[in-house]
Amino acid sequence: MTIKRMFLIAGAIVLLPLASFADTWKDAHFIDAGCQAKMKADTDKHTKECALKCSDTGFGIVLDGKFLKFDDAGNKQAIAELNKLKKKDHIRANVTGTRDGDVIKVQTVTLD
Repeated sequence: MTIKRMFLIAGAIVLLPLASFADTWKDAHFIDAGCQAKMKADTDKHTKECALKCSDTGFGIVLDGKFLKFDDAGNKQAIAELNKLKKKDHIRANVTGTRDGDVIKVQTVTLD
C-alpha cells in the first residue's frame, strides 16, 4: 500500500464521522431572504411566484421565529425545487445540512 493511499484512507476515516453532524429540519417554513422580515409572522401567505421573483436575495427557513439563510448550494437547490413545485403557497422545506450561526450549509433541500 502506497503512502498516498494510506493518507487517503486515513483522511476518509477522519472525515466520515463529520457527516453524522448534519442537522435535519422537517416541515420548516420556507421563504426568501428579501421577504422574510415582513412575512416571517405568516410565511404561509408567501407565494411561490414571489419567491421566484426574489430568488436573487437567497432563501432560508424560519425556525422558532428566526430566519436561517441557505448557503449558495442551498439556494441553487431551492430554485430547482421551486421550479418543480406545484403548490402556490404554504411552502415547507425539508433541509439537511449544518448550521453555522444564522446560515445553513445545505446538503439537501426539498420543498412541499
